[in-house]
Amino acid sequence: MFQSLRSYNYRLWAGGALVSNVGTWMQRIGQDWLVLTVLTDHSATAVGTVMALQFGPPLLLLPLTGYAADHWDRRKLLLATQAAAGLLALGLGLLTLAGVVQLWHVYGFALGLGCVTAFDAPARQAFVSDLVSDEHLANAVALNSASFNAARMLGPAVAGVLIAAIGEGWLFVVNAVSYAAVLVSLYFLRLDELHTEALPAHTRGSLLAGFRYVWQRPDLVAVLVMLLLMGTFGFNFAIFISTMSVTVFDGDASQYGLLTSAMAAGTMSGALLSARRPMPGMVLMAVSAAGFGVSVALAAVMPGPMLFGVVLFFVGLAALTFMTASTSMMQLTTERVMRGRVLALRIAVVMGGTPLGAPLVGWVVDRFGARWALAVGALSGIAAAAVAVNYLVRHRGLRLSRETGRLRVVIEAAPADQVPVRVAAGERVT
Repeated sequence: MFQSLRSYNYRLWAGGALVSNVGTWMQRIGQDWLVLTVLTDHSATAVGTVMALQFGPPLLLLPLTGYAADHWDRRKLLLATQAAAGLLALGLGLLTLAGVVQLWHVYGFALGLGCVTAFDAPARQAFVSDLVSDEHLANAVALNSASFNAARMLGPAVAGVLIAAIGEGWLFVVNAVSYAAVLVSLYFLRLDELHTEALPAHTRGSLLAGFRYVWQRPDLVAVLVMLLLMGTFGFNFAIFISTMSVTVFDGDASQYGLLTSAMAAGTMSGALLSARRPMPGMVLMAVSAAGFGVSVALAAVMPGPMLFGVVLFFVGLAALTFMTASTSMMQLTTERVMRGRVLALRIAVVMGGTPLGAPLVGWVVDRFGARWALAVGALSGIAAAAVAVNYLVRHRGLRLSRETGRLRVVIEAAPADQVPVRVAAGERVT
């Protein structure tokens, strides 16, 4: 389960990322709480707008961010993006501490962070393949998710306590300081042990090459459609949990933090279980998407915060299983020189759907109530499972992908002795 931690570079990176991610989740909780309870009168639409501004840039800047992740030195790019994110957190913290922060300030910082994240996220995900060999890549991706979700479990709980004790402003400052951990880890990596190749030369059409590559892969198209459905309507957890806590269960910041941590415990479990799977496939994604839809539907009808928190554990388990499986599958079956652009497209679909879905889900909360918004999320999981089933029916058998001169053959949904394999003349099969 922890084989990737044998690598010095991966251990160092994972440690720095864990500290930084704890601070990031503290800020997310503090930012949502600041907007929901201080700057507005419990406006879910305002929270949705903040999410839209923060997650919209990855979609708008997609060709540039994918190009940067494949053509620029990822380590240097991450040093720049992580430093910029820390400065943005510090700026919002100082405004809040000075008592002059307004809603439009939060909107502006959310947009700035979204632009930084647009370049940071694909480079950060592709950078994992620079830290370990392809043999350990699926494990490293899963452990990355485990680290992220350990922070997701710890950060909100700490944030709830700190908001009540010292306020949102100092919480933002603490997050700014936490970025130093990942910057230090990037600085002290052993560069001679990185699994890197020569950066591809810029050619005409490089910016759009990722689109053409994905369009020729029906498996990647199916995964992206599933991610679009669930990312747009299902993964609006900040709205779901905050509004259920405040408007349905009449809770405070501590309850909100604990409910978010309950879901994070499920995502942590899903990440660790995923670390044991060498090659996740479409069947696992179909099952986890369906499980997500069913568990969100159950969460919508829970009568109290305790049972709601229990169901959130299974929501997190299903969501993280799906996300880790999709990330591992897209990295392992994509040529190394294309990984940055493919992952940028994946991130743009997940985050870019939020500007469309978050305001709509916020409007559903304000108009019909938080439980109906959860019903919308449940439908997204069921629809995504239907997309996976449709792919398995239409493309049952082989999934082929070219990887550095090899023809990789993966049997997905049928026994090997029942699948005819045809290989073009001159190809080697390993």
